[in-house]
Amino acid sequence: MADTNSTPQDLIHKSHKAKEFAYSPYSKFRVGAALLTRDGTVFTGCNVENASLTLGICAERVAISKAVSEGFKEFKAIAIASDMVDEFISPCGGCRQFLREFGLHWEVYLSKPDGSFIKMTAGELLPVSFGPEDLLKSK
Repeated sequence: MADTNSTPQDLIHKSHKAKEFAYSPYSKFRVGAALLTRDGTVFTGCNVENASLTLGICAERVAISKAVSEGFKEFKAIAIASDMVDEFISPCGGCRQFLREFGLHWEVYLSKPDGSFIKMTAGELLPVSFGPEDLLKSK
């Protein structure tokens, strides 16, 4: 359902709710994400670990994959949540590249459990990055 009036605080709240569904029996490091599409639809995701550790998937990639599988490819913002109280959660390198695939200028909210956050863009998270347009450059 589209929510065209979603605020950063709404998105952060939804990311913290998504964190509650995390499956992280090995690391005990719960992460949630809430992704806002250009039309106002919100998709959530949580990290899902696996006993074969490299097969786990991060919350950000879950949320983006859910959106893409439903036909959405233009995003306005994503909020990311964890249980860390001393530092803001930040996406891993793989998630930064995954975010970057869908543009440089959309907003990324890195939050703490108390709701405080910092705002960045996908491009700021992964400067001097490689993206789809680079595949079109002459070789």
